[in-house]
Amino acid sequence: MSSRLSELFVRTLREDPVDAEVASHRLLVRAGYIRRQAPGVFAWLPLGLKVRRRVEQIIREEMATAGAQEVHFPALLPREPYEASGRWEKYGEGIFRLKDRHGADYLLAPTHEEVFTLMVKDLYSSYKDLPLSIYQIQDKYRDEARPRAGLLRGREFSMKDAYSFDYTDAGLDVSYDKQRDAYERIFQRLGLEYVIVAADSGLMGGARSEEFLHPTEVGEDTFVRSNGGYAANVEAFTTLAPPARSYEKLTPAEILSTPDTPTIATLVAVANEKHPRPDGRAWTAADTLKNVVLALTHLDGTRELVVVGVPGDRGVDMKRAEVAFAPAEVETATEADFLALEADASTPSLVKGYIGPWTPTGALLGEESATGIRYLTDPRISDGSGWITGANEAGHHVFGLVAGRDFDTDGNVEVAEVLAGDPAPDGSGPVELARGMEIGHVFQLGRFFAETLGLKVLDENGKLVTVTMGSYGIGVTRVLAVIAEANNDKKGLIWPKNVSPFDVHIVAAGREDVVYEVSDALYAELTDAGFDVLYDDRPKVSPGVKFGDAELIGVPVILIVGRDAADGTIELWDRVTGDRTPVAVTEIVSRLR
Repeated sequence: MSSRLSELFVRTLREDPVDAEVASHRLLVRAGYIRRQAPGVFAWLPLGLKVRRRVEQIIREEMATAGAQEVHFPALLPREPYEASGRWEKYGEGIFRLKDRHGADYLLAPTHEEVFTLMVKDLYSSYKDLPLSIYQIQDKYRDEARPRAGLLRGREFSMKDAYSFDYTDAGLDVSYDKQRDAYERIFQRLGLEYVIVAADSGLMGGARSEEFLHPTEVGEDTFVRSNGGYAANVEAFTTLAPPARSYEKLTPAEILSTPDTPTIATLVAVANEKHPRPDGRAWTAADTLKNVVLALTHLDGTRELVVVGVPGDRGVDMKRAEVAFAPAEVETATEADFLALEADASTPSLVKGYIGPWTPTGALLGEESATGIRYLTDPRISDGSGWITGANEAGHHVFGLVAGRDFDTDGNVEVAEVLAGDPAPDGSGPVELARGMEIGHVFQLGRFFAETLGLKVLDENGKLVTVTMGSYGIGVTRVLAVIAEANNDKKGLIWPKNVSPFDVHIVAAGREDVVYEVSDALYAELTDAGFDVLYDDRPKVSPGVKFGDAELIGVPVILIVGRDAADGTIELWDRVTGDRTPVAVTEIVSRLR
């Protein structure tokens, strides 16, 4: 499709939208690709739809190569499938719920696992029907509390979600690898840098879960990687626990006065001043055991306090905590939580700033008889390791408290911050931290949905077996925004050729008749040759404005028809390199090819 700019439904803006935080949001709005309708909700204009369709076409081609068939489900779905899976409640306030005129409950689907599963259950009953891979490209809806960054985190977004169905685990492995390979081809064709990282499998388990992250400073995810090839989302990072050590010859723990030391920094300072180490080495935050009180809100609404012990040189990463304690909601304990403990005569109070797993009477924090509060520790708190930690008494800490000798725990928990230099769990060396934006996720769902919704088939022996599933998602509109984020300069967008709304942008830069005569002929010739052409034929717009719009819109190849048109010469402007090269009009088709 070729278009004249004088007729195209588009208006460019000179100023950035006031709510735009990132480059992709600013430029997609200014260049006339999208327009805001409500927080996190955007209308798509012709330019935006052309780019979106090109992204979708690449996805469709690679899905077909991987053997997946396209279907399409409605976005408006009834409550019952999600209630059967338990997710109607689990989603909490994160989804849009509504009732029809008869009082029946519906939702705007945030994802479609349930209805995919039920459709296959309705149509297939034998192992001979499998393997099956089906997908859709569909709008999804999530009631984001704080939609931001334009298309990167909205309330309405488009996704490609695919699902594989097999009756054996070996079959699932094959289906998974086909989708994973297709994702690599898709992102390579889109020109996007990506890192494949191990991800958390969540509540549904599954043997494999990997995210495709695009490294970018505006990314919402933190991931780690080592020079040896290890890569993981921080939520999936596992700590290498030091081996247990003998504590038979270690000196007894001692409670010492540490006035005015409610923080790790003040504790270290006082410890070095008043209680220096016998070996002469200075105390550091890594020698301390920090105990953080978290509040868990369970699905039934009950609220539970837990204490987690982590090395004092790192904090609690709340994203890791959310994964560790899922499906409960996690937050730092509030003042009200501490007051409730004080009011409960059966539960001793926790002394903020001086919480520890040991008390002067020898009671353990994790013991039911002591507090009834679960006490969990970072894997680094291994048996035989010694620590400075709170004595559960204001102005006092315990020095030389040894794990396994002086206190026990209710288990390990991965909630501590991951720091640059931490050893990769596969032994491939220290890790570095980077920011990334999730653009795809491949995930072995296993049998959770099939078991819950009754998807079974007859195997070779006539026995009913539960189908095993894989789930594979790409955020289509997010990917479009990420491409824009990665391909721009201070003047505008610079689309990769594979997704650019047009192949060529002709700019008639002058008022002379010959300029428009040559431009019209060039427009017709390129269109006939199969190029998708945008032609700025606006007669009363200055060349400067036209050039500005061309830079803003971002077609990577611009043809300037100007003062030399009468001599049969135009300029070929490469937006990627910035080079402008004189080219004979008669050679332009072959040159572009």
